[in-house]
Amino acid sequence: MKSRAHLRLLDCDGHGLCAELLPELIRLDDWGYPIVDGRPVPKDLLLHARRAVDACPTLALALARAERVART
Repeated sequence: MKSRAHLRLLDCDGHGLCAELLPELIRLDDWGYPIVDGRPVPKDLLLHARRAVDACPTLALALARAERVART
């Protein structure tokens, strides 16, 4: 199962822990709020992604199943 990091922006207070723990997929904007890369989390970063989710003090970060995009 592939996962993506998902941010509930309204719940985020901009602590920045997620970007410290997962800089490969999350960076901070000029105001300190996270910008999440929309790509699936690579297997080698999945443990780091789970740690970032667990460390979020406002529970704004989650891992969600990546949906396959149907090609037509």
